[in-house]
Amino acid sequence: MQIILTGGAGFIGKKLVAAILEQGGLMVDGEMRPLGRIKLLDVVPATGLPADPRLEVVTADLDTPGALERLIDERTDLVIHLAAIVSAGAEADFDLGMRVNLDGTRAVLEACRRLPEPPRFLFASSVAVYGGDVVQGVIADTTHLTPQTSYGVQKAVGELLVMDHHRKGFVDGRSLRLPTIVVRPGKPNKAASTWASSIIREPLAGAEAVCPVTLDTEMYVLSPRGVVQAILDMIDLSSEALGQDRTVMLPGLTVNVTQMLDTLEAVAGPKVRARVRFEPDATIQNIVAGWARRFEPQRARKLGFKPD
Repeated sequence: MQIILTGGAGFIGKKLVAAILEQGGLMVDGEMRPLGRIKLLDVVPATGLPADPRLEVVTADLDTPGALERLIDERTDLVIHLAAIVSAGAEADFDLGMRVNLDGTRAVLEACRRLPEPPRFLFASSVAVYGGDVVQGVIADTTHLTPQTSYGVQKAVGELLVMDHHRKGFVDGRSLRLPTIVVRPGKPNKAASTWASSIIREPLAGAEAVCPVTLDTEMYVLSPRGVVQAILDMIDLSSEALGQDRTVMLPGLTVNVTQMLDTLEAVAGPKVRARVRFEPDATIQNIVAGWARRFEPQRARKLGFKPD
């Protein structure tokens, strides 16, 4: 099978590529489909990927003329759409967020629409689709979407676009609402949640880290290993099992900063914990405070998805 992966130079994309290459294919509808080729698109150069003749890397933006047409062709069986401007970046630059997260998602879907056979299409959404008053309670599968950031709005619209393209028969569409993924490797990015990885990753590496939020700030999280497995499970899931609702909210863990630092200290000692210093950032605090923190993803559990 031929797989298209947008945003593949990010850490989730690279872990996903490694997993697919290692197992030599993907489970789809309960059957192993051998891998033919992975075509990876990202606006930044992809580093740290295995040298493998089954992997083709394209460095381009989603709106680079001809990029999607060259990438997505009649041999395409699966599209995994991870490319996005992260939360704080989309909030700081409204036009960029809309161009990449909304227009870019529609462009990828429209490229799939032109194919003679509808490919399986997986969209990485976010629990940022919830905000406002509903975040004070428990989020159920039936809770209505109330995004309070541009990023959350763009992800919510992306889910609806996937649903409609699926309804029209253009794709076999499916979306995953991801918790915050920790611990991310590499350097901090512009996501409002980047500190959640930094306060663990940097102290363990012997460096200082800045926490911009208060000790009681809570976050709904999932591990890198967990999100890669969830993506693989969502690809395997039959269309009939999903039914009309093509979006699944993933199980995760709710933790606060104190719990994170207590665990860091238990693992690595008080000197490592002391490398975290607090510098309040009202913008980040407000964004994170607007995110939902408690979830009851019963549908995901019934479908076989598991938390860490």
